[in-house]
Amino acid sequence: MEIWPALPYREWRDTCTNLQLRSQIVGKIRLAQTPWINHSWHVTLYVTGRGLTTGPIPYQQRAFQIDFDFIEHQLSIRLDDGRMKSMPLIEQTIADFYAKLFALLEQLELRIQIVRTPNEVSNPIPFDADTQHRAYDAQAAQRFWRALVQIDRIFTLFRSGFLGKVSPVHFFWGSFDLAVTRFSGRRAPFRGGSTPGLPDAVVQEAYSHEVSSAGFWPGGDGVDDAAFYSYAYPEPEGFRSALVQPREVSYHEQLGMFTLPYEVVRTAASPDQTLLGFLQSTYDAAADLGHWDRAQLECELGVPRVPRRL
Repeated sequence: MEIWPALPYREWRDTCTNLQLRSQIVGKIRLAQTPWINHSWHVTLYVTGRGLTTGPIPYQQRAFQIDFDFIEHQLSIRLDDGRMKSMPLIEQTIADFYAKLFALLEQLELRIQIVRTPNEVSNPIPFDADTQHRAYDAQAAQRFWRALVQIDRIFTLFRSGFLGKVSPVHFFWGSFDLAVTRFSGRRAPFRGGSTPGLPDAVVQEAYSHEVSSAGFWPGGDGVDDAAFYSYAYPEPEGFRSALVQPREVSYHEQLGMFTLPYEVVRTAASPDQTLLGFLQSTYDAAADLGHWDRAQLECELGVPRVPRRL
């Protein structure tokens, strides 16, 4: 088993697209039931020791959660009263996946309605009408999850070095990326313009405050292969020409962010240090050029069982 598995996007593109659509259906169930939390933190999924989870979702006075298991390739729904329903993760159309999942919810007396149009994808097809996307390569899905486990581990370590407001390490099903975001504590200028596949109000609320954000994509939509990214909003002057690590990092003009190929990290002598170097150096550029109060916002990286020094 490779700790940092290869993720050649072209070889599993169809499965990746299918997984993104399946995760959107599950994520929209959480969205439909959960009070709004700043920057859409209430909609995300989380990496687990077996796959991805919604975490607890409120339903009236009850709670349930939905889990993707990429070891046994099952999707399960668990209620707080001990009841559970599951379905296999196999090759099937999005329409079939949608129908079977909502049939299980109905059997558990969970009556939920979602917006059936996908977000942030090209040429969206309503979930219940999508008979086009059906691929599911179990090995590819598992490799992707195993990569997320490693990336979540390093993102969590990086997150521990910040005292200010910082997001959880969480998986956004719309853009299909794992992300962690630091905040300066200051309001950001109003973000105008539209983002394809997202309501303007959602985008504007997401960028209401200054951020330095980093994440990981499996590929697609302007990125040829799996890659890490890092950006600042608002982008300070000089950011795109800042010296960052490692040398393979480039600034993607169309996306407005630094990118680093996943393969560079995976094949490095020390993937952990290579990724930490990217996260730290791009944050340094954002914070220094953006004049963040770094002395008040930062601390040493966390160490297990050792309280933070005061």
